[in-house]
Amino acid sequence: MEKDDNSDKVCLSVKEKCTSEQPEEMVTNLKASVRELSVKVKEQNQRKCDAKDKLQQLRERISKEVVDVSVQELIPLLRSLKEFVKEESEVRSRCNVKRSALEDAVHDLEERVGKGLDGEIQEEDLDGLLVVSLDNLTSAKKELGATLREIVSLKRQIDDVPCQSELLQYERRFSELNVCIQEKLQQTRKLYATYNALLEIKDLMLKETSLLNSIGSQFQDVIGTPAGRVKLIDSMEGVMKGIQQKIGKIQLGLQEEQRLRDASKEKYIAAAAEQRKCYTVLRAFQEEYTKNERLRSHISAMNEHL
Repeated sequence: MEKDDNSDKVCLSVKEKCTSEQPEEMVTNLKASVRELSVKVKEQNQRKCDAKDKLQQLRERISKEVVDVSVQELIPLLRSLKEFVKEESEVRSRCNVKRSALEDAVHDLEERVGKGLDGEIQEEDLDGLLVVSLDNLTSAKKELGATLREIVSLKRQIDDVPCQSELLQYERRFSELNVCIQEKLQQTRKLYATYNALLEIKDLMLKETSLLNSIGSQFQDVIGTPAGRVKLIDSMEGVMKGIQQKIGKIQLGLQEEQRLRDASKEKYIAAAAEQRKCYTVLRAFQEEYTKNERLRSHISAMNEHL
């Protein structure tokens, strides 16, 4: 708004001078105003060039960084930015045409003044030309401001896209979080396994205690008769069968745990062998790299001598 007020003040001052000065001075003032408008247009063009340079730097930054998904999201934004740049070039071409028209008008006025056609120069024509020029300049400023706002908005959207270093940092933090979760999961599983084992031992001990109490309380009554002794033997055989079934289940679980242990041990042995192989290959690569560097330095020294 300050620039528009200044342009209005320039217009008013030029109008006052046009009403009080001679045609030659009017032409001179008109030239000065045209030069001032040209300077302002050049400043706007310089600002546009700076904006284009910044946009080119942003494009180079995007091309260097590997952010596939984010770049796919930015493609329509860049297309709209190209459209804005195209509109800007059209505005600049229109401003150039209007400036050339003003320069032609000034040249025409100079010729008319030189031929002695002072009476034919009308102050209203000069005022009209100045008003039209200032209107054109104001519209060009508005279009340029809108284009610059769109460029700033696109720049902010591009800055919101995480760069490669930020993505690597996120990946590192997620991997650390995954390691912590796995450790907590293993601890929880161990605690649950310990709890289940202790609970099963408790149940067995309670059963054993109840069995011993039952046998102790009824042994004298049962052992006195043959039928009681047979019944006691059958109940003891049933208890033995239950114990054997329990032992069988425990042995199956133990065999499964041993199988998992053996598989983990084999994986560990294979991983250790692969690690040793990698160390060997890395050592060989480092040696070859050192040899290559020595050969390069030797070749560069020979080229310098030649």
